[in-house]
Parts: sequence; C-alpha cells; structure tokens
Amino acid sequence: MERLRARTLLRDAITIHTLEDIRDHVQEVREAARKAHEWIAQQSGDPIEFLKSVKFEKKGYHPVTHHPLNLIEQVNQTWTYLVALKATEILLERHSDAGGFTLAPGASASQELDIMSIRCGLVGAETFAATSPRSNGKLVKDMGKMENRSEKYRYIFFACPQDRYKETQRHSIHEKPGIEVWSLDIAESR
Repeated sequence: MERLRARTLLRDAITIHTLEDIRDHVQEVREAARKAHEWIAQQSGDPIEFLKSVKFEKKGYHPVTHHPLNLIEQVNQTWTYLVALKATEILLERHSDAGGFTLAPGASASQELDIMSIRCGLVGAETFAATSPRSNGKLVKDMGKMENRSEKYRYIFFACPQDRYKETQRHSIHEKPGIEVWSLDIAESR
C-alpha cells in the first residue's frame, strides 16, 4: 500500500489497469476509514466539542493519500473514491481496449472528468455519491457536462441508498443520447 500512496502523492489522479489495482485502492480507503473509526471510538465528553472536532479539526484522513483532513471531508472523499473505483470495475469489463483508466474524482486539476480512459477520447465518466441522484442538481449538472464531451463512450455513475437505486444497474430513464447512467452498489466493492 505504501507503493500506491507514494504514487498517488505525486499527482492528484490514480491509474487503474486491473481489478487488483482497484482492490489495492479500496484497501487504502478502508485503512483511512479504520484510522478515523479508531479516533471516534476513543471520544467521550461534551457532544458539541466532539462535533466541533469532527467539523473543524484534522482528525480524519484522505482515503488514498492518508494526509490529514477533517472527518466531514473524509466522509465525502471516501464515498467519492469508492464510487469512482466501483465504476472503473464496470468500465474495465466493458472497455478492455481502453488501456486502463485515470481517476481524479471530485475537484481535480489533472483532468477534466472523474474517470478517463488512457486511450484518449474513448471513455469518459462523471461520478458522485448522494442521498438522491437529484440532490443539489448533481445528475443534471453532470449530464450537462457529459453532453458537451466528445468521448465515444460517456457515463454517469452514482451511489445512492434509496431502494430503487441501491443495486448496480443501468437507468435508461435518466439517460440522454450517448450517455449511460448507472447506479452502483458500493457494498459489492468490499
């Protein structure tokens, strides 16, 4: 795992070529979660002070690089990475000719989309985790972004705990021409 952390620290994107690469990165995410969970389990005292620490102090860890973050950001980043890694599992199966994928989920200076194929112009995807695919207009925003892209294969992947979205499946009702929309079951990535 040190190999992955060192490689990831050099840039804000990670490269995935195999399912083993995905498993390694999921283990990195789990390790960061374990460290945060350990800190939480040790807490006692005033609940407002605890929540203050969660929000404002760097008691959490980035899910891949493990640099300190506040716990709220760790929660957000954890699900961002898990969704991108699960989406990449599907993309590896569907696009073996892509040469692998680079992932830069969330805000990134290194690439324009959350997931892009190494073979330029073949596959592009946006990813997110939310309580609903419509939360904060995320699905609409990502659809607008993907409509203006030129990749041959375009996707939006999301994780959402709602019953109708809790399984990994395609949702053509949300699609526009040339853009596939998928919900993901993140529990499948363990």
